[in-house]
Amino acid sequence: MTDARAIIDANFNDAARLFAAAAGDADLVRNLARAAERTADHLRQGGKLLIAGNGGSAAEATHFAGELVGPFLNRARAPIAAIPLGFDPSSLTALANDFGFEDVFAKQLAALAAPPDVFWALSTSGNSPNVLAALREAKSLGLQTVLFTNHDGGRARELADIVLHTPRAPTPRVQELHQLYGHCLCEYIEARLASS
Repeated sequence: MTDARAIIDANFNDAARLFAAAAGDADLVRNLARAAERTADHLRQGGKLLIAGNGGSAAEATHFAGELVGPFLNRARAPIAAIPLGFDPSSLTALANDFGFEDVFAKQLAALAAPPDVFWALSTSGNSPNVLAALREAKSLGLQTVLFTNHDGGRARELADIVLHTPRAPTPRVQELHQLYGHCLCEYIEARLASS
């Protein structure tokens, strides 16, 4: 018989260990600060934030966009332009049908993005074909790119300007760390744009 308490305790202990490891990773913390500052700089220049991922990462894309369009911590500040890609069913299915699922994010970037926009790519594997294609398209458009990924970043690592990696961890823990990273960035961006 499965012991619920044992599973819960193991998950909390694993999460605490990984969060501590991430907090102690000087390269990660430096890259989080760079991502926050560069994203805020580009938004202050009139850019917008575009975000994409698959599955749970797609849910995070909408979550982070919602934190910026709506209030995160400061209800008095103006909305911040943030768009999750892949959430228009007509466009998504037309693009997937006509070009293949690999191009759904890249085509949306081609239609919606231009400098000084920023693209946040979320991939727990670092190897999602449609995220790789989107990073290539973002580069060709001259966008600043930030990758949220796992411990090694997969093939996407080489395509992003800034890489936010996690310690080696199973996918649920990677997603939990990505949520913390996104909240850190959203808090800084909100504070920086509200003060300007």
